[in-house]
Amino acid sequence: ICDGVKPLCIAGVYGGLNSGVKKGTNSIFLESAYFNPVSVRKTAKRHGFNTDASFRFERGIDPNITEYALKRAALLIIETAGGEISSDITDVYSHKIEDQQVFLPFSKVNSLIGKEIPKEEIKSILRTLDINVNNVTETGLGLTIPAYRNDVTRPADVIEEILRVYGYDRIETSDKLNASIAKSSRLDNHKLQNLVAQQLAGQGFYEMMANSLTSDKYHTLTEQISPKNEVRMLNPLSSDLSVMRQSMIYGALEAVSHNINRRQENLRLFEFGNTYHQYQERQFTEQKHLSLVTTGAIHEQSWNNTSRTADFFYLKGAVISALKRLGITKINEKPTKMDFLSEGISLNSGTKIADLGVVKKKVCKSFDIDATVHYANIYWDEVLKLVKEDRKSVTAIPKFPAVKRDLALLVNDETSFKELHDIALQTEKKLLKEVQLFDVYEGKNLAKGKKSYALSFLLQDEVKTLTDKQIDKAMQKIQQQLEKQAGVELR
Repeated sequence: ICDGVKPLCIAGVYGGLNSGVKKGTNSIFLESAYFNPVSVRKTAKRHGFNTDASFRFERGIDPNITEYALKRAALLIIETAGGEISSDITDVYSHKIEDQQVFLPFSKVNSLIGKEIPKEEIKSILRTLDINVNNVTETGLGLTIPAYRNDVTRPADVIEEILRVYGYDRIETSDKLNASIAKSSRLDNHKLQNLVAQQLAGQGFYEMMANSLTSDKYHTLTEQISPKNEVRMLNPLSSDLSVMRQSMIYGALEAVSHNINRRQENLRLFEFGNTYHQYQERQFTEQKHLSLVTTGAIHEQSWNNTSRTADFFYLKGAVISALKRLGITKINEKPTKMDFLSEGISLNSGTKIADLGVVKKKVCKSFDIDATVHYANIYWDEVLKLVKEDRKSVTAIPKFPAVKRDLALLVNDETSFKELHDIALQTEKKLLKEVQLFDVYEGKNLAKGKKSYALSFLLQDEVKTLTDKQIDKAMQKIQQQLEKQAGVELR
């Protein structure tokens, strides 16, 4: 609002210094106005002002009360300050706000409420609400709704007002139960989330829900999360909630820090959530993730059991078991490229589906965490693309006994157990059922760059008992392929 030269105040939001009352003020110009609620709300949000005026105007007031309010204010000034009125009232009303005209069908009232309310009682309720009944027909009522009731503009709004006065407790519960059968796919996103969540909960994990808003300072902890791609809030509640998260790890570390500060140090948490990025002007992307975080022990020490730490292999097992629960079994591993992990792996199945590893000490320190934290990020959108509607096959329990054979092998430091596991299963597809690693030795009496693996092989024929000759032949074939493909030596 301006005079002929300069601005005076922000309409319906904030007063101005030049138009305010001071100690020497003896002449006052009174204005009583109605302001558009939408305009006032947008202006207050844009400037960050939450005043008494904006609180009232943005919710809508009675446009017909302005003259009465002006007269009342003038009389109060005369009573308290002894002033006098020096001019007549000037009324400027360019676009008159008319009362709402609504036709209310009786059938709609009965169908929405679920009960037939007497017509006379409906009219009585409307009169008490200052809603004028213009005409009555066999099918409904013609109503005039005062302009100050800007929340009542449709028949449904009028019915809500009627029910509010009539009483929700007077609507009887139906004796009939209606249900509909909906056909949905087994691969529905919500069902798959529940499936994995139930499995993780069964393994001792707790589900958490972090805020999608986070601090813009976190991007300094990693070079892979750029401030250029962040989605900023136009009206942030605080500096700690000013941007949409680009990674799930920050919410997970905040939860870990919050719990450790309250002496809850043994944590296994998971969360389904979205991350948000802006790569070009007004081009936003949103990705779904499943994150897991562990720290501390899996279970407390007791008289018959020692405490076990939730290490990297525990987290890896939880991630792979969740993927296998969804039918994703062909998984390859390679070193991760996530720069906030000091060591870890990426899981791939045609495309990258997960990153997991140990969170860097420097990143943990930023959240006042001294404990070792393991973190996994599953790219849920990619996982959903790999899930298929496969039928499960069931086989009978074998009637014939299984045989176990062990091999102690000298392998190179860079050789992984998975590599040996895959070579063995590819070599003997018919009889070999399982390969387990039960001992690892690194130290003295071994050549430099070498380590010792002790592997257990389970062989079984489903139609007959195995002979020593068959077992020795299978083991010899496996040993030869391990030597040829992985360069192992028999100890």
